[in-house]
Formats: sequence, structure tokens, C-alpha cells
Amino acid sequence: MSSTILPARGLSLVEAAANEAEKNPFLVALGERVRALRARRGMTRKAAAVAAEVSERHLANLEYGVGNASILVLLQVAQALQCSLAELLGDVTASSAEWLLIRELLEHRDEVTLRRVREAIGSMLGTGGGNASAAQRSARVALVGLRGAGKSTLGRLLAEDLDFPFVELSREIEKFAGCSISEIQGLYGQNAYRRYERRALEEAVQIYPEAVIATPGGLVSDAATLNLLLAHCTTVWLQATPADHMKRVIAQGDMRPMADSKEAMDDLKGILAGRAAFYSKAEFTLDTSSQPLAPTFEALRRIVREALQLPA
Repeated sequence: MSSTILPARGLSLVEAAANEAEKNPFLVALGERVRALRARRGMTRKAAAVAAEVSERHLANLEYGVGNASILVLLQVAQALQCSLAELLGDVTASSAEWLLIRELLEHRDEVTLRRVREAIGSMLGTGGGNASAAQRSARVALVGLRGAGKSTLGRLLAEDLDFPFVELSREIEKFAGCSISEIQGLYGQNAYRRYERRALEEAVQIYPEAVIATPGGLVSDAATLNLLLAHCTTVWLQATPADHMKRVIAQGDMRPMADSKEAMDDLKGILAGRAAFYSKAEFTLDTSSQPLAPTFEALRRIVREALQLPA
């Protein structure tokens, strides 16, 4: 096996080769889901291990499908009982007959069908989340995307053009917590940060009938917060190339990506891949890498004014 594709840090070549031969497909898939979830939340393996109170090596083994044989016993029991692992483990989506029937109806449906179902449920429950007609669209415009996509720069320009308040949700989170975002995450952890994030969005929705909101890049990691955003805002996903994301973050004064540029770029690409499906729930998409700032802003201005039926 080439050393360039070694799995977890800390494994020897012999151990890696032996584990590669013994990998179970279920454990491999489980590890891939763990990696994807970690990337979506923008967490390093070390940070995730600390939050989970497990060793970094143990988490690495999990991510690469090594060990963790006990879960295979649960899988065998679930198969013997002809139920899903979710039902066996007591997941909420298997907690009642109605949940189970709904799960069965949705299983193996394609993404288009699932989106239509989600939008229909949002309409039925009065929580929104679907593509509203132009007359029904919210005048709260939320910009989503990874850090460095241009949310703050373009958001301020758009707010000035529309004569709307500009709300940078990261600053509102810090006001709620009374400390910086890095301090929130360092002192209280990711879960506390996500709670502050949702509270900040809830307050922005209550206070501002019209606004341009620049959202934190990881907001889409929390399904409840994303549903809230889709229900109460007109959303635009600002896309950029990984290279532009990196360049803009460094230009903002954050030199951390330079510590290990290759690893930082790989992490960034992983985060983008993990979040893309969630960013894509926005009603509109704009590529901020394809043109300079002025024409990019004009394209955003045109998208939003047409969406809100405002004069050009």
C-alpha cells in the first residue's frame, strides 16, 4: 500500500495493510459519514475528538473503518429483527408507528421528490421553507456560503443599495454571548455556539422585516437553523472556488491557513463538499469567482431586485 493513502495517524504500514484487508463495507461507510459530518461542521479531527472525549487515534480509526466491531453486532441484530439500526437505537424517526410509516414512504426517493415533500410539509405546518412566489418572498435577504465567499462585502453593498439594515449574524452572536466566537467555541463548545447562532437568527427575523443578513458559513450544519432561515428569508448562495476562499480569508488577516497550506486546502475542500448540498437549498446561486467585484455585485443586485419585485 502506498504511504500516501495511509489511514489514521499513528498506524504503522503493517497495521494499515492488515486493516485495509479486513475492512467491513459497513464500517467503511460509517467512517465516511463521520468524516462528512465533521467536515460539514468545519471541525478538525482533533477538535472533534476533544468534544467527543475520545482519543484522536480512536476517532481516526472510526473514520477509516478500522475496528469498532461492536456496531457490527448491532447491525446483525437489526437484520435478524428486520428493522433499521435507527429503530434499534431508538432514533426519533423510528419512535412511533407514524414515524416508521413516513420513513418507509420516503426511503429510496430521489432528491427532487424529497425536496418537494419537505416544501409541502413546510407549507402544511406553516413553517415555509419552499420557493415562495415573488409576491410572497421575504424582504429579509440572507447570504449563505463558506467564509471568503463575499457575504460581508457584497452584503454591505446590497444593504446600502436597497436601503435595508445590514446584519452580520456573527456579530449578533457575539453580542448574545458577551464574548468572541472563538471564546464561545473554546469555553462552551460547538453545541453552545449553535444555540447562540439560532437565537441570533430568531431575533433578527423578529426585529427586521427588511434586512440583508450575512450568515456564518457553518449555519447550514444545523438543520433546525437552516429550516428557520429558509422559512423566513430570501436566500442566495454565494459560491467561490476553494482557491478564492483561501485567498480571501488570508486577505482578511487570518494567516492560519498558511501554517500547512496543503492540509488547509484539503480541509477547505472537504468542508465545501460536506456543505454544498445544504447551501444548495438556497433559492438563488451566484458565483463570486467568475467576475470582479463590481459586475458580481450588479449580478447580485439584479437577482435580489427581481426576486423582491423592486425596480432595477
